[in-house]
Amino acid sequence: MVFLIASGLLLALAALPLAMFLTNLQSFRPACTDPGRMDQARSIPVSVLIPARNEESSIQFALDQLMACTHSVFEVLVLDDASEDKTAAIVESKSTQFPNIKLHRSRGLADGWNGKQNACWQLSQLAQYDRLLFLDADVRLSKDALTRIIAEQEYRKAPLVSGFPLQETGTITEKLLIPMMHYILLGFLPIDRMRNSTDPGFAAGCGQLFLAMKSEYLQADGHRAIASSRHDGIKLPRAFRQAGFKTDVFDATDIATCRMYHNTQQVQQGLLKNAIEGIANPRLIVPFTILLLGGSVLPVCLFTWQLIHCARHSIWSGLSLASLLILGVATLMGWTPRFLAQKDFRQSFLGALLHPLSVLWFVVLQWTALFRHLLRIKTPWRGRV
Repeated sequence: MVFLIASGLLLALAALPLAMFLTNLQSFRPACTDPGRMDQARSIPVSVLIPARNEESSIQFALDQLMACTHSVFEVLVLDDASEDKTAAIVESKSTQFPNIKLHRSRGLADGWNGKQNACWQLSQLAQYDRLLFLDADVRLSKDALTRIIAEQEYRKAPLVSGFPLQETGTITEKLLIPMMHYILLGFLPIDRMRNSTDPGFAAGCGQLFLAMKSEYLQADGHRAIASSRHDGIKLPRAFRQAGFKTDVFDATDIATCRMYHNTQQVQQGLLKNAIEGIANPRLIVPFTILLLGGSVLPVCLFTWQLIHCARHSIWSGLSLASLLILGVATLMGWTPRFLAQKDFRQSFLGALLHPLSVLWFVVLQWTALFRHLLRIKTPWRGRV
């Protein structure tokens, strides 16, 4: 009986993110398809702001894609943040070919500032237009991306919107862990409630792509409000919401592409560097551990164990069969969001197939980040700690 009750609890834990995921999936899709609104958006000037530190492997492709954009009026400002490679030289070369690309040098990193936030704040002061598109240097945009992002913001009437690009993955570590971004977002954030509220607790975004209205950005103190943070994906929307402004998110799979990391070390460091500002926070890590392991890992483990137990002892009736059935349903429910994401967001099938391993690894990294934080061990990133 105890095992049956435990199976029922795991079923509930698996059903929660599945129900949330199914509810959020439609809301997350791009909403602006009206040709008139697209034409209006195409005429709105935008400043594309790219902080760049040691980005020689990606910045050229990002700029080439931007120069192919069909948007009417835009500028591209790149801030070289003390790069130790050829980043500045590449941008300078591109600026001679395309006059609307401009290279700026960082004024330096002040005490208490994170490098990216410092670079973004400097760029915001240099921008000449009232729409600020903060873009990571490894993000590549489609030809109509600028227009579609602005149209999305106009439709959603939010001073800050964030698009989640298509996440390219190469190594098995990337395939396992990078898709957790969509799983956590759509499985545990009530997007409809977020859109009807300015509650900072609903803050969410992807630091790879943010579009802000300059006036509200300055009123919220923008990146200066999160100067020391490494997690702009959560902290920038939270700053807007604390200032009383709405924020929103949308699927940018069709208009933007990014490969964040290229090996296991980069993936783990990337997740560790800002985890304490997200799920690894002492207030959140225990409930999220229960939700994640209880919904995606334990049902698989117990279903497998119960199946072997029943087969070995020829017990195929009564409570054992009931718990086996419940655990089987829970296992399917726990896996379903990952396969839905695999289809909608063009994620790795292998990564989806190994979803329980992804969740287990992800949870271990969260606890690792917490212990590192308690021991005052900082995770280096791009040559800084």
